[in-house]
Amino acid sequence: MPSLESVVRAGDLVAVADGCGAPLGMGPALTRTAHARPGTRLLLGWCPAPVDGLCFEAFTDVRTVMGGYGLRTAIDSGRVRYVPARLGAVPALLAGPLRPDVLVVAARRDGRRYFLGSEVGWARAAIEVGARVALVLNDALPVSDADGPLSVGDAAVVAEQSRPPVARSSVGASPVFGRIGAHVASLIPEGARLQHGPGPLGDAIATALEVPVRVDSGLVTDAVVDLDSRGLLVGEATAAYLSGTERLYRWADGRPVLHRVEHTHDLGRLAAGPHPLVAVNAALEIDLTGQVNVERSAGSIVGGVGGHSDYAAAAARCPGGSSIVALPSSHDGHSTLVERIEGPITTPRHDVDVVVTERGWVDLRGLDDVERGAALLDHWGGDLRRPGAARQDDRPGRAAGGE
Repeated sequence: MPSLESVVRAGDLVAVADGCGAPLGMGPALTRTAHARPGTRLLLGWCPAPVDGLCFEAFTDVRTVMGGYGLRTAIDSGRVRYVPARLGAVPALLAGPLRPDVLVVAARRDGRRYFLGSEVGWARAAIEVGARVALVLNDALPVSDADGPLSVGDAAVVAEQSRPPVARSSVGASPVFGRIGAHVASLIPEGARLQHGPGPLGDAIATALEVPVRVDSGLVTDAVVDLDSRGLLVGEATAAYLSGTERLYRWADGRPVLHRVEHTHDLGRLAAGPHPLVAVNAALEIDLTGQVNVERSAGSIVGGVGGHSDYAAAAARCPGGSSIVALPSSHDGHSTLVERIEGPITTPRHDVDVVVTERGWVDLRGLDDVERGAALLDHWGGDLRRPGAARQDDRPGRAAGGE
């Protein structure tokens, strides 16, 4: 079996495919390769868990197109550079300034064919721009790729393992998220296409839903399995990533659920219908005009742009659809409504239609900035956090955003 070092050349940009089934065990091999091949650079995506044994200092440069828990400390320390990018734009970056020379990707083998596992994401885009492919075969992955086996030509199998995807279990929706989920569910029409982000919000929505829906999302979680078990899932779910427990991975194995981000995050397709798209995404904070921050809190990158802005923009322009931002009205004793967002603006105000908290919802469509501010302030009962107000740090894993 060839080593990863035999695939990588000095100065190469090595991209590691992301997601819960990513080749997380390749950290030591990547580090050895960087030491052996001077000038090696590294490109990462969504890391739901730390990559064990990966020494960032061994590389000339390390960048990621998605923040989050697995890379939070490394981004804060400056060892990893966070490139803000909507997920739908990542293939364009791979064809341009971040064009990889090598792609390290996990796959499952069936005879002489190789299949992507619990995610498709941007892996096919990296292959199509000519990256040399280093396969990590993993027989514990589900196979859910709607596009069938990979066309990888002279791919090198550099490792074999039996490592299930990262299990991201739900901690159960709190009463606050339960109320938010119920309010959101009341805004979703029967037969609509639903997109939601990870975490307790999606679980709460699925629990509260009483009408059948389609799922057209960046990722699917155990919440989709729950919908299916209740007879509320119409057709086959569509996503780019799986993110959940063993129950989800068993359910998805053999189903054509996963598609590349060029399909899942295509604004034209999402906005066109024929069924209305309801995009529901969380946030860290929202300001008086409706602008949303899902990336930075207390000076740290706790989430990435992901699919938040892709789906919000598509839903806002979809006839009959709506872009919903859902969040608790406060966190750690501080209002989530701010006078002015001091960090990055992930999603602009014109792509936010409805804001939902545990108190209910406020519809911002058709309002000017003054009216939007008044409506939001009234909904929050005048509880407004002003610039410079103290705020406790968010706990790891509270990343907002959508996939």
